[in-house]
Amino acid sequence: MSNTRELYDQYIIPTYGRFDLRLARGRGSEIWDEDGKRYLDFGAGIAVTSIGHAHPRVVRVMQEQIGTLVHTSNLYYTRPQGVLAERLCRLVARPGKVFFCNSGAEANEALYKLARKFGNESTGGPRIGIVTMLGSFHGRTLGGISATGQDKVKKGFEPMVEGFRHVPFNDTAALTAAVAEKGTVAILIEPVQGESGIHPASADFLRTARRLCDEKNLLLFFDEVQCGLGRTGDWCGWRSIAPDVEPDAVSWAKGIAGGFPLGAIWVSDRTVAFSDGTTKPLCDLLGPGTHGTTFGGTPLVCVGANEVLAVIEEEGMLANARALGAHALDVLRAIATPLIKEVRGVGLMLGIELAPDFATRAKLPEGKVPALFLVERLHEAGLLTIPSGTHALRWLPPLNVRREEIEEAAAILERTLAAL
Repeated sequence: MSNTRELYDQYIIPTYGRFDLRLARGRGSEIWDEDGKRYLDFGAGIAVTSIGHAHPRVVRVMQEQIGTLVHTSNLYYTRPQGVLAERLCRLVARPGKVFFCNSGAEANEALYKLARKFGNESTGGPRIGIVTMLGSFHGRTLGGISATGQDKVKKGFEPMVEGFRHVPFNDTAALTAAVAEKGTVAILIEPVQGESGIHPASADFLRTARRLCDEKNLLLFFDEVQCGLGRTGDWCGWRSIAPDVEPDAVSWAKGIAGGFPLGAIWVSDRTVAFSDGTTKPLCDLLGPGTHGTTFGGTPLVCVGANEVLAVIEEEGMLANARALGAHALDVLRAIATPLIKEVRGVGLMLGIELAPDFATRAKLPEGKVPALFLVERLHEAGLLTIPSGTHALRWLPPLNVRREEIEEAAAILERTLAAL
C-alpha cells in the first residue's frame, strides 16, 4: 500500500507546498507524526486548534451529537445554531445577528455582499468601493484575492473583482484620501494582520477608520478570521488595540470551532436608511434568497464550537493568552542572536522577523527562503511554527498553552539559531 506522501503525490492537487511531515495524532499543545516523533504545535493549524488537540470536553459533546443529529438544511431551525449565535452576540456585547458559513473566505464573501447590498440600496448609492490594506489577506476566492493587498496571490487569476482599493496599513492620510473617492461604501481591516507576519493596527488607525465611516455613511468591517475569539487575549481582537472602536460587521473562522470547519459574520443592528424613506437594521439587510449555505451552522459543528468557546471562557484562557503572550515576548526578545530583527505580537499571536541578512549569516544554500529554511530546522528539533513571507515566523499556540511549553519552544528556537 502507498505511504501517505505517495498518496498525496498521486491523488491530491498540488495547491500547497507541503513540509515533509505526516502527522497522525495530537493532544493539547503536542502532536505526533506517523513514526511517533513528538512536536510542540505552535502553529495550531494556523490559529485554528484554539484549545489544543482532542480536548476531552469537545470530544464528548461531538460524540454525543454525531449520534443524535449531524446535518439538516438551513430551511429548518436547530437549537445548536441558535445557541451559538446567541453566545457570539453576547461576546461582542452589542445588538446584532450572526450568519454561519464554512470558512474565513466565505465569511468575508458575506461581508462583500453585505457591502454591495448596502451600497446599492441605501441612500447615497450606488456605491461598491471597498478599501482594504496592503499586506492584508482575506482568503483565496476570487473576491478574497481581489480584497487581499498582496500581489502574489493574484497572479494568474486576473482580472480581479472590481471595487477593491488598497492603501498602506496604518497610514491614516492614505485611508482618508481613499475613502474620499467617489463610490466608496466600506473599509475592511484586519486589526492584526496575520499572513504578512503579525502586524497590529494602531489605535489611531482604527479610530480614524471609524470616524471616516461615520462621516461618510460607510460600513466598517473587521476581518478577525485569525485574530478573533481569544487569540489576542480578548474575545474581539480589535478591543486589545482600541476598545472604544466598534465595527459594523466582523468575520470569524479558524479558532471558532477548534478545528471543525465553521465561519461566521456578526452584523450590527445599525439603522440603514433607504431612498424611499424606509429603514431597516443592517443585520436584516441580507434577507431570504440573498445569501445562503448548505453546510454552514450544522448541529454537529455548532455544538462543537459552542463547547470550544465555553471552554475558553470557563477555563480562563483569555487571561492565559494575555499572560503567556507577554511571557513569550519576553523570552523571545531575550534570545541573544543577530539572526532575529524583531519580535512583535498581541496575546498569543506572535511574529518573529528574521534579520534581512539571515541568508548570508546562516550560510543558506542558494535560493533557499530564510523563513522556510528555519521552519524546517525547527521541525527537525521538534517545534511546529508557521512561515510568513520570506523573513518571518508566526507562533500561534493553543490558548491553553502552558508556561513550560512556551519556554521549551523558546529553547528549541534558541538552540536552532545558535547552531546556524
